[in-house]
Amino acid sequence: MSDIKEMTEALIKFRDQRDWEQFHNSKDLALAISIEAGELNELFLWKKAEDVNVEKLKNELADVLAFSLLLANKHNLDVKQIVLDKIRSNGEKYPVDKAKGTAKKYDEL
Repeated sequence: MSDIKEMTEALIKFRDQRDWEQFHNSKDLALAISIEAGELNELFLWKKAEDVNVEKLKNELADVLAFSLLLANKHNLDVKQIVLDKIRSNGEKYPVDKAKGTAKKYDEL
């Protein structure tokens, strides 16, 4: 079993034991991702990146990933494949010879 499938199944088991699937519609899962990402950002607010509390970072990142896995599962998306497809797409938008060492957006290269 893949790591992604194992994590997703554990999340679904946890969710189903609590009868929370009723709350996990696509809109609310997307909002949860955004809210948890905001909490992740808050860990860095007004401090140097290296001063982040790593335990809190792990918790907030886990929340973002968990809700992302549940949303992908809801739409029967293959997480590995969509990430690999996105990397390929970004490779086309950001060719190494133009993008290496710069933070410019693809339409500015």
